[in-house]
Amino acid sequence: MTQTPGAEPAHRYTADLAGRIETAWQDRWDERGTFHADNPEGDLAGPLAERPAYFLLDMFPYPSGKGLHVGHPLGYIATDTLARFRRMKGDNVLYTMGYDAFGLPAEQYAVQTGQHPRITTEENIANMRRQLRRLGLSHDTRRSLATTDTDYVHWTQWIFLQIFNSWFDPDATAPDGSVGAARPIEELRAKLASGDVAVPDGRAWADLDEVERARVVDSFRLAYVSEAPVNWCPGLGTVLANEEVTAEGRSERGNYPVFTRSLRQWMMRITAYGKRLADDLETIDWPEKVRSMQRNWIGRSEGATVRFKVPGAAGDDGLGAGLDVYTTRPDTLFGATFMVVAPEHPILGGTTAGAADDEAALALPDAWPEGARPAWTGGASCPRAAVGAYRAQAAAKTEAERTDEARAKTGVFTGLFGVNPVDGRRIPVFVADYVLWGYGTGAIMAVPAHDDRDWEFARAYDLDVVRTIGPADDPYGHDLDEGAYTGDGVAVDSANDEISLNGLDKERAKAAMIEWLEARGHGRATVTYRLRDWLFSRQRYWGEPFPIVWDEDGLPHAVPEEMLPIELPEVTDYSPRTFDPDDADTAPEAPLGRAEEWANVELDLGDGPKRYRRETNTMPQWAGSCWYEMRYTDPTNPDAFASQANLDYWMGPREGKESGGTDMYVGGVEHAVLHLLYSRFWQKVLFDLGKVPDSEPYHTLFNQGYVQAYAYKDARGQYVPADEVIGDEASGFTWQGQEVTREYGKMGKSLKNIVTPDDMYDAYGADVFRVYEMSMGPLDVSRPWDTRAVVGSQRFLQRLWRNAVDEETGEVTVVDEPADPQTRRLVARTIAETTVEYENLRINTAISKLIVLNNHLTQLDAVPREAIEALILMLSPVAPHICEELWMRLGHAESLAREPFPVVDDESLLVEDEVTAIVQVNGKVRARLDVPPSIDEEELRSRALAQGPIIKALDGREPLKVIVRAPGLVNVVLPR
Repeated sequence: MTQTPGAEPAHRYTADLAGRIETAWQDRWDERGTFHADNPEGDLAGPLAERPAYFLLDMFPYPSGKGLHVGHPLGYIATDTLARFRRMKGDNVLYTMGYDAFGLPAEQYAVQTGQHPRITTEENIANMRRQLRRLGLSHDTRRSLATTDTDYVHWTQWIFLQIFNSWFDPDATAPDGSVGAARPIEELRAKLASGDVAVPDGRAWADLDEVERARVVDSFRLAYVSEAPVNWCPGLGTVLANEEVTAEGRSERGNYPVFTRSLRQWMMRITAYGKRLADDLETIDWPEKVRSMQRNWIGRSEGATVRFKVPGAAGDDGLGAGLDVYTTRPDTLFGATFMVVAPEHPILGGTTAGAADDEAALALPDAWPEGARPAWTGGASCPRAAVGAYRAQAAAKTEAERTDEARAKTGVFTGLFGVNPVDGRRIPVFVADYVLWGYGTGAIMAVPAHDDRDWEFARAYDLDVVRTIGPADDPYGHDLDEGAYTGDGVAVDSANDEISLNGLDKERAKAAMIEWLEARGHGRATVTYRLRDWLFSRQRYWGEPFPIVWDEDGLPHAVPEEMLPIELPEVTDYSPRTFDPDDADTAPEAPLGRAEEWANVELDLGDGPKRYRRETNTMPQWAGSCWYEMRYTDPTNPDAFASQANLDYWMGPREGKESGGTDMYVGGVEHAVLHLLYSRFWQKVLFDLGKVPDSEPYHTLFNQGYVQAYAYKDARGQYVPADEVIGDEASGFTWQGQEVTREYGKMGKSLKNIVTPDDMYDAYGADVFRVYEMSMGPLDVSRPWDTRAVVGSQRFLQRLWRNAVDEETGEVTVVDEPADPQTRRLVARTIAETTVEYENLRINTAISKLIVLNNHLTQLDAVPREAIEALILMLSPVAPHICEELWMRLGHAESLAREPFPVVDDESLLVEDEVTAIVQVNGKVRARLDVPPSIDEEELRSRALAQGPIIKALDGREPLKVIVRAPGLVNVVLPR
């Protein structure tokens, strides 16, 4: 074949050739079902299920309309590399991709344009699928799903009903032996009827009518409706879970202000599982950082609940209303000199802080009690007016504003006094916005002698400061006029006729006080959690409808399972009532409430046809992402969310994996709390009910880093296109002849530094892109993107291509002669080392070892088949298309996808040859020693200094310097 001078060789590995090879192999994989994973039973059953199972999972992506940039596929390429490696190691690998497709972005676009969110969502999914397919990911596409799929919504609603129809029995035993478990609601009814479980208000079950009984049962459900303070975000037109609100009191999505409102909302009783969620973190293989974040969010603490009598408060039965306070320091009870309740606390008589009728609802004194100090009054004529005004102000504040540690504590005296159970003293009760109704009991006892902010509050309101702790060596040495004493020590001035804590350290004093409180009926030992129940409803259209209807008595009823799924109605207006981001007084109204024909239905739920109204809130986006891995195991099953046999095979415990769940879960650390905590909760409920084989959904978790990018600014501070900047760190950077400055951060349109996978496919091909992303550094470390560096990965694959194919003729150049001993040893060592690197997701170092082998083959006169076929198989998990093509050209009819990963048959090949290291003293050769080529510098230094001639030359002195160049040279510089 005659080559035109200066022309590209006809068979050179270019981006164009790579693109043709890649799309051809992607089509071939799809046609042959190369990456299908077989189930033990059902529609997807097959012989591969006789192999060991390996379930590999990527975190559920949201199909954004913006598509992918090159940072997004980092984790996907890594999991695909691992999936391909595990198949070659003989596993049956479940690996697919689904889409977390409900959510605000598509709905907000619908509000703006009128286009149905489903259309937007499906277009985005199609674009993302196209981009990911072109990347060559080895997904079993039969298992792909979206949370918006009708059958998936069916089973999400079914799982909700399992939770709704369950309660948490603290005395039940879970299948794994844990104490406290979800049980069917019918068991609760039986226990209420028998008296084994008491009716909360103390009445007899037999004395209740059917509506009252239903309300009692509803109050125990794991999914329940509660009127409680919630995070109201007018800018999004919905309420948000605590985890969706930033520390600054704004929405994570959109950065809108968030306000506290009391509303009736669906809740999930995740707090019942606080102990198990914390304890079971020890049973799973997760990064310690993530486990610590979950422990901190769950926030386990031990202390006591103390009951103070509050005469005259709402609920006073003549003996004084009870006000429960949780404290981690019951040993300081003698020093409690005031109490503080949240603005929403029921003891104030109202339930909705800031409501129009709030003042009338308050059960507070009409006048200040005799002897009330002026500083306590809040400047109002009576407690009712002062507290009403204060509660209204509190309702307009965000939680972040209310809990800001830098803000001075303020409050208003309620006109009520509590009775300290240890000494009978009356102590004033204040209302203050820094106390939150959703945390603990919504009330605190304040011990100003031993808390800095309580001390400041006491000084501002002229309240008593009573010492109960002092340093062990000088209990009265600290001057409380100067500030609180917050250190440890021993108890002082803490005694009555029945108990004395004086002289005891903290732990002994706490134990003694708790024992006394329990014996006298004034309190009990308590373990609490910072975790709050999960707010589970949204005032939006684009979400899963609740399978719940409401009757004329305001009672919720589960829709029968045969009526599932409940589908969204067609509407013309997708907007909530308000989008004013700063108006805290707007009330949420779900768009579904305007679909009157859909919302009002006639159903026969077992007692004849009746009219009901559907629940018009929708589930949060988290619902679908709580269980998608389970549906992956059995995605076409019409009769169950997944069969028991398929769940057991893919997610059950087995040899090498003591606990169950997916074998490997890869995703960003930003999901450390919300998604992972919610998923674990749903899994535990289903486990208790016997629906899944283990209490944890994800056995091993790996957090990948991020691909970040450089951005460039001109002299005006404006960003310029990063791909048009030239220069380097040494010479500086310019754009169109102007000097620009470089900064480092996220990719984004505003920074003009986005690079898309499509750009990389066009310029280099998918395999080059994959190799570059995996070779940039350790997978768990963030790294900067540099398009100019991609060419290095391209050259690697071009050298591989030339090692097997003549660029001029396209003929295979590989020879069948045995490899020379040096090559065989290098191949064996590469196999051994690369296997270990892949198994531990150190893909970058695996690539570096493969590059060394490839470069070695480049230097040979003829490349032996045994060497290059091993190289192709080892590289195929990272660069599958070029390796499939070369494998085929080398004469193999079948895909290499399930070819065995190379192994070293001759262990002697792993024994390294020795090299001679020269040891010099002040530049003169004094000794030689044989060492392995892989010896590190520290070991070579140690061996050199142990040689007789070197010991003699040093004569007991320390060398001035030791210069080591492993493996061949050591130079010892003697001291002068």
